[in-house]
Amino acid sequence: MSFLWAVGGFLLILTPLILIHEYGHFIAARLSKIRVEEFGLGFPPRAVTLFERNGTIFSLNWIPIGGFVRPAGEDNPDIPGGLASASKHARLFVLAAGSLANFVLAFVLFTIMFSLPQPVVNEALVAVSGVAEGSPAAVAGLEDGDVFVSVNSVPIAGDFEALTGEIQANLGRDVTLLMERDGEPFTAVLVPRVPGEYDASREGAVGVRLSHPATGEISSMGVPRAAVESVATMWNIVYMTVRMPVDLLAGQVAPEEARVVSVVGISQMAGQATQQTVNTGDITYILSLAGVISVALGFTNLLPIPALDGGRIIFVLIEAVRGRRVEPEYEGMVHAIGMILLLVLMVVLIVQDVVNPLPM
Repeated sequence: MSFLWAVGGFLLILTPLILIHEYGHFIAARLSKIRVEEFGLGFPPRAVTLFERNGTIFSLNWIPIGGFVRPAGEDNPDIPGGLASASKHARLFVLAAGSLANFVLAFVLFTIMFSLPQPVVNEALVAVSGVAEGSPAAVAGLEDGDVFVSVNSVPIAGDFEALTGEIQANLGRDVTLLMERDGEPFTAVLVPRVPGEYDASREGAVGVRLSHPATGEISSMGVPRAAVESVATMWNIVYMTVRMPVDLLAGQVAPEEARVVSVVGISQMAGQATQQTVNTGDITYILSLAGVISVALGFTNLLPIPALDGGRIIFVLIEAVRGRRVEPEYEGMVHAIGMILLLVLMVVLIVQDVVNPLPM
């Protein structure tokens, strides 16, 4: 059943996000008068030609993973009307348009999500919203709804970072918590676990989920404010992605928490979000995950890695600085090597996610 949910989540969430990315390239190429030879659903080999329009073949392919756009003369500047023979501005526009489409889609998804009626929460408080069995929090007697007042005499109020920062600074040592339960204060002492003592892909050092407690009221955030929240959310996703390696090296994040996943792992997450939406009727599970993946997809493709859009952009920028194009044979070789390495990495990550699936 988990496999079926993963397949459904892949088709419902991941496939459209990849197609939107490719559609961004396609529209930019058309606007730039660059000929597109094929727009494919799935990856080759080709199963059937759906139709042909304005010189572009629209095809259905056998490997049902996303899609692709094949512009004419992608690496050959001698082909008229092709990508490589277009101006630098046109090439930059086409190469960046896929990620731009993902960012625009994420903005729309998050704006819709924040605009939906949602329970009002008290942002001045941080509460327990889940306790892992056998965790330090469970041993200390924490329960859902308990509110954090202070940690080692450090006031928490509604500051998640103050709480997690104090916990991370005292791994393996006694931590004194001042809590409130139903308005009554109580003290609890626990020892946050160090990395390796717990499965970081399932829970944290203390073993609690945190949230701002609900007030019992319902609101509908206006579109302007929802749009602002959407931009802030997208920025935080990018910021946390960039910061993750630094936190990992500093020991502030366990290796399991920084785990890179393949399309299999992402499909597992998509399946879980889809199942939660079906079970609860709350579409925010799908909207939130789709927005996060869309931002990650757009940002990752802009990284200066050969074979990715960002790697090709780097060669255009080098051309602009040195005043002449890098030899097509050399650039093509670099991208070919990059593609091989990316495929090897993809296989390794797929094996990891099959052998050690993400917790569902």
